[in-house]
Amino acid sequence: MATSWGAVFFTLLASCVCGAAFHRDQQTWFQGVFLSSMCPVNVSASILYGIMFDAGSTGTRVHVYTFVQKTPGQLPVLEGEIFDSVKPGLSAFVDQPKQGAETVQGLLDVAKDSIPRSHWKRTPVVLKATAGLRLLPEQKAQALLFEVEEIFRKSPFLVPDDSVSIMDGSYEGILAWVTVNFLTGQLHGRGQETLGTLDLGGASTQITFLPQFKETLEQTPRDYLTSFEMFNSTYKLYTHSYLGFGLKAARLATLGALEMEGIAGHTFRSACLPRWLEAEWVFGGVKYQYGGNQEDYERGGVLKVEDFDRKAREVCDNLENFTSGSPFLCMDLSYITALLKDGFGFADSTLLRLTKKVNNIETGWALGATFHLLQSLGISH
Repeated sequence: MATSWGAVFFTLLASCVCGAAFHRDQQTWFQGVFLSSMCPVNVSASILYGIMFDAGSTGTRVHVYTFVQKTPGQLPVLEGEIFDSVKPGLSAFVDQPKQGAETVQGLLDVAKDSIPRSHWKRTPVVLKATAGLRLLPEQKAQALLFEVEEIFRKSPFLVPDDSVSIMDGSYEGILAWVTVNFLTGQLHGRGQETLGTLDLGGASTQITFLPQFKETLEQTPRDYLTSFEMFNSTYKLYTHSYLGFGLKAARLATLGALEMEGIAGHTFRSACLPRWLEAEWVFGGVKYQYGGNQEDYERGGVLKVEDFDRKAREVCDNLENFTSGSPFLCMDLSYITALLKDGFGFADSTLLRLTKKVNNIETGWALGATFHLLQSLGISH
């Protein structure tokens, strides 16, 4: 896979637009979801709000965006963001859906405190669940979503049809790409280079970029390409989501705990953990006992792929002496290195920019989804 990126945004979410349209063979996640008749096209107020919930595998986040419509018919300007989160994620409440919905209620109260009462009725609220719920049995996932939707229906906000749903992994990648390139100004004019995005979550990982070479387009499977229209320009993006290849899922696979039954009383061990370690870890509502193999031993920045490789070797070769807040550091660094080099095929010299925020706004897919929500409801015109 040939790639030529001036820079790559690598968003670590392991705890990470107006006038847009997607064209794919399958039904898009927002098709038929937002009806323009639910809100007047010409809104007199110049300040707009949108509430987007990101229900991930390790936590639930709420993004309350404020937009200012300075000129009618023009793209609204993002004024700011209120962000809050809770742990664990909804998938941890797989057998207690009402308790899971209560965690959303707390974040919804944050939104109410952040938005003037006069705007509540025309402020849309949406929750999109990602890989954590994709990995659950459908019946259990739907039970969680049903309870969350009940919370939304009781709220004073505008609740579109299908406001609570599981988002396809590919669109998670696309919307993260929109967010990053909007925040960095790459989408404000024609002829500018865009940034590719890598999103490493807890249960899945996404890669999205604008191919620069004809050979890439020719060699790429058709379902990895998406035609994307925005600001009178068409972008043919490469995007794919790898379910089960997120950082937390990779931990389970490395420990040999993925899809294992009857884990009670069993301790999973790995040489990628300190030899003395004996601990427990909860993920997806399941408690795992883990430890070292006793028989065999947010500001971000710009790094090269080889820096991950070097640091992984440094940490893993000195497990007994290396102190860290996370006992998974050796394991995580080894997985990230393998993902970047063997999985995505990046060279050692490829530059990566690690960031959770751009201009003090969270990266990820939520802002891109909110832009499309406002557009679909006719609020941003």
